Amino acid sequence: MTERPKTKEDVLRIVRDREIEFVYFQYVEMYGKPCAKLVPAQALEEIWEDGAGAAGFAAGEIGQGPHDPDLMAFPDPTTFIQFPWQPEVGLLTCNVYVEGEAWPYDPRLILQNMLDKARQRGFIFNIGFEPEFQLLEADPHNLTQPRRADPYDVMQRPCYDVKGLTRQYEYIRELSRCLNELGWSNYALDHEDANGQFEGNIAFSDALTTADRCVVYKYMADTIAREHGMTATFMPKPFADQTGNGLHLTFSLWDEKNEKNLFESKDDPRGLGLSQLAYQFIGGLIDHAQAYIGLTAPTVNSYKRLRRGTPELRTWVPVNVTYGGNNRTQMLRVGGPGRVEDRTPDGSCNPYLAMTAILAAGLDGIDRELDPGDPNHDNLYEIPEEELKRRGIEFLPGNLFEAINNLEQDEVMRAALGRGRNEDYLDYYCRVKRAEWDGYHRQVSEWELQHQLHFP
Repeated sequence: MTERPKTKEDVLRIVRDREIEFVYFQYVEMYGKPCAKLVPAQALEEIWEDGAGAAGFAAGEIGQGPHDPDLMAFPDPTTFIQFPWQPEVGLLTCNVYVEGEAWPYDPRLILQNMLDKARQRGFIFNIGFEPEFQLLEADPHNLTQPRRADPYDVMQRPCYDVKGLTRQYEYIRELSRCLNELGWSNYALDHEDANGQFEGNIAFSDALTTADRCVVYKYMADTIAREHGMTATFMPKPFADQTGNGLHLTFSLWDEKNEKNLFESKDDPRGLGLSQLAYQFIGGLIDHAQAYIGLTAPTVNSYKRLRRGTPELRTWVPVNVTYGGNNRTQMLRVGGPGRVEDRTPDGSCNPYLAMTAILAAGLDGIDRELDPGDPNHDNLYEIPEEELKRRGIEFLPGNLFEAINNLEQDEVMRAALGRGRNEDYLDYYCRVKRAEWDGYHRQVSEWELQHQLHFP
């Protein structure tokens, strides 16, 4: 379905004409988990007006306790889609309200507020995402020891392997068909660098649309995988000896009519095809990188992905706060004129919060007219750490605890995430993440038992 409705009446007509039976009213909590109620078509108009109610505390981390009144999900009609793989079902992405007021713990609202600030300055934030995921065996009796779905996918360097792609052709074909039927313009699919890892690319759009699509994409990739007897994981690092799953975000600022790319320049003395505005945006990202990574790489597992590459293990991820041209060892990669790619995000991030953080950091760079310096052209994996430090090249945090400590001190991120209920959202977020770190840190790992149980 490529028609993009604009009003409630458009959606009601489509549901009626296409004989759609049910519609999900969907929203996300802090971790990006899609939460929904399934609304029968005959009740759609009534629930639309009243909202789909839920106990927020049960839904996840969305700023509620068990004593709080229901949160109500009210749909954005422009987000309506019909599932190509299940055409009797539709989906509406919603905003969350509590007692008639927009709920400040709603990640979608947080991004909308940040986009409004950019729009007031004449900027449209356009962004695309590259979702890497791995296909695993679907085994309900073995949920903690994942195995790749394709037992023949064992090459040491399987990236772009046509045989690996062909063995999963039926799944890849259906995923591509669904992406295109949704009007998302799938333009490439490939086997990625890890065994069992794939990626399907779609066209960029404005940030809110892209964030909505990112949530649905992850749900769709796994749902279709299950129809083919597999599961899909976007976990940053499910296998210690394999490349992790990134969610690279590529972005640019456009004018208020969304007609001119303000990041592009043909007269760039640094040779990357970027404008001064783009370099200032990059300057902001570099200045805030060690803090906002707590939002773009937000889990304990994220930092097992963010490790330097070696000849034995290719990672394709950044560990240093740098930017460069078409160079995948840099945190910020300029793969072509007029756009910047941030390689820190991974599949565990909440796309609304990650995009909020990137936009806030970049706008702060513009406000302060920050100059990021000259681009870095080195292979940063080959330069000794001591030499990087001597050059003044900073390192990204090595774990979630360090990232959250940095994030908590960043006033630009604090302002961007807004005010919650008697607290800043940032304080709520950091409190939840510290509890996650503490839960992880309380566990005794297999590695510790192997190396330290009988030592010394």
